[in-house]
Amino acid sequence: MPDNGGSAVGLLSYDTLVHAVAGAMGSVTAMTVFFPLDTAKSRLQVDENRKSNSTPVILAEIAKEEGFLSLYRGWFPVISSLCCSNFVYFYTFNALKRAAAAGPGKPRPGKDLLMGIVAGVTNVILTTPMWVVNTRLKLQGVKFRNEDLHQTQYRGIFDAFSQIIANEGVGTLWSSTLPSLILVLNPAVQFMIYEAMKRKAGKGGRRISSAEIFLIGAVAKAIATTATYPLQTVQAILRFGQYKGDGNRGVMGSLSNIFPLVMDRIKKHGFLGLYKGLEAKLLQTVLTAALMFVIYEKITAATFKVMGLNKKLKH
Repeated sequence: MPDNGGSAVGLLSYDTLVHAVAGAMGSVTAMTVFFPLDTAKSRLQVDENRKSNSTPVILAEIAKEEGFLSLYRGWFPVISSLCCSNFVYFYTFNALKRAAAAGPGKPRPGKDLLMGIVAGVTNVILTTPMWVVNTRLKLQGVKFRNEDLHQTQYRGIFDAFSQIIANEGVGTLWSSTLPSLILVLNPAVQFMIYEAMKRKAGKGGRRISSAEIFLIGAVAKAIATTATYPLQTVQAILRFGQYKGDGNRGVMGSLSNIFPLVMDRIKKHGFLGLYKGLEAKLLQTVLTAALMFVIYEKITAATFKVMGLNKKLKH
């Protein structure tokens, strides 16, 4: 519903919907631009026997062995999941921010972090099954270096859902839930740093340029990604569903498999094995996040202007 005086607080405000749609559109556009980098990152995380060469070398190998279009394998399920995920995250985060703005006290990093965590938990619970399916589809038909990894035969998103439920149980759809819940710190830290840097850059009513938004978004995502990358590797392996572990699925399977999986990775590849694929991940996620924030800010500002709200956005 339209917000006529800025007093409406809650989940159904027009402002919150605009932010959610803008966040989803920004993330989808940015991910599409840098999708091959995500392909390189996924291969390095899951395929233990693939050498961790520079990102351009990895991309060239994949294109040579499997064709150029393989760099975009799984694009649709990834984009679908990302669109839903970012809509949920931005909607929840901005609804909480509106509620906090109506209360006492000024915006602070601690508040931003808490709101980011709550938004992240909501997002994980609702969208983890989509990310499990998208990981499977993204790695289907891949030429693995590790011969222990077997190929799956899914005909699309809905077929993947039905096969996973029928063959592995519905709990498998939440098999990476625990690392994903811990990883809510990634976007939470990212948004905390982003909001703090943006408030500082816009102090005194100063207009923030697109280049500054890009840089702020890049710095925020780089810090958050580096800090949480080992868990992102664990998350990808569990979503792929071929880690033997103790055979348990679902949330408890995630809990019992995290430590053995981490120790197994360290034993085989050393501590730095937990950071395999970090270069590709940083390139992809930092550039994607930076571009996403620029598009997000532009869409929200343009929408409010077109709708005649003509109000200064308070981020």
